[in-house]
Amino acid sequence: MRTVGVEEELLLVDPETGEPRAMSAAVLARAAQDPAERDVFEKELHDQMLEFATHPQADMKRLHAEIVRCREEAARHAGGIGCAVAALATSPLPVTPAVGMGRRYQWMADQYGVVVHEQLVLGCHVHVSVESDEEGVAVIDRVRPWLPVLAALSTNSPFWQGKDSRYSSYRSRVWQRWPSAGPTELFGSAERYHRRVADMVATGTILDEAMIYFDVRLSQRYPTVEFRVADVCLHSDTAALIATLARALVETAAREWREGREPADPSVSLLRLAAWRAARSGLTEELLHPATMRRMPAETVVRALLEHVGKALEASGDYDRAHESVAELLRNGNGARVQRELLERTGSLRDVVTECVRRTQG
Repeated sequence: MRTVGVEEELLLVDPETGEPRAMSAAVLARAAQDPAERDVFEKELHDQMLEFATHPQADMKRLHAEIVRCREEAARHAGGIGCAVAALATSPLPVTPAVGMGRRYQWMADQYGVVVHEQLVLGCHVHVSVESDEEGVAVIDRVRPWLPVLAALSTNSPFWQGKDSRYSSYRSRVWQRWPSAGPTELFGSAERYHRRVADMVATGTILDEAMIYFDVRLSQRYPTVEFRVADVCLHSDTAALIATLARALVETAAREWREGREPADPSVSLLRLAAWRAARSGLTEELLHPATMRRMPAETVVRALLEHVGKALEASGDYDRAHESVAELLRNGNGARVQRELLERTGSLRDVVTECVRRTQG
């Protein structure tokens, strides 16, 4: 059974006002006092962000439980210094991001200017184990059309600098400002993938391989493929669903590769349009169907994803759970819909943040 690990970026906020607080160094110092937590939490680009990483799990119920535990620990450490954590992919309230100290972050600030100062955006990255780089690249080539559907399920960033962005995931639009971000063409082999990465680093436009921000990439640190399209999800069960579907996509793609089936080859231009549509619509309107690249109701496209990975879900024992989670998400809405409904009900972005803090831990 393939193992899965999740990295989540959380927003540090004032528990009273909901405004982001640049307190990550203090939270990390507190967490470092606990030997069990030293490898769980990490610093990110901005001081208003805190990242955690789960241990790899083969059982999705255990992975979900670990996501919940890590969120609870993040909340505990933040609470110890007067902060709270919120699983929000952008801050609903206006914020001036504080770039972290260190040579790497300062190089990025000097190189990219305002782009770095706008990147207070928070994602969910899913690592799925693969047997080799060759299998990993075969997976990358074959999951490309389905990534916007994963992104649509996760959308959780409708607000930007105190205003409604009119997007379900404005985080993804901000993230696309990095020169190495976004969908990729077919690679065909691990050798071609690594050559492309080396050529990109050799231009000097990016600092190193860690700045390869493909929508899905080979991990530098682990024997995994890393999915990077999802917003951090408001609810932990949505994050677990994204991880479950990512593993099923990997298993489905690997099986197709072993059977000698060629990957579909929509152009990067069409994949960018599909990603834009997912960011704009989320689950509330239409998405581009991966098979036709034409607009269809979001529910129809999500059901197509479930059908595409159905055999893999059955093999892992996740079929019923995934279908139930999708049905609940379609019925009750993801983070973007919840945030907008909270604002409509309360009239206050501060109250939106306060409620999202509660849901992050709940």
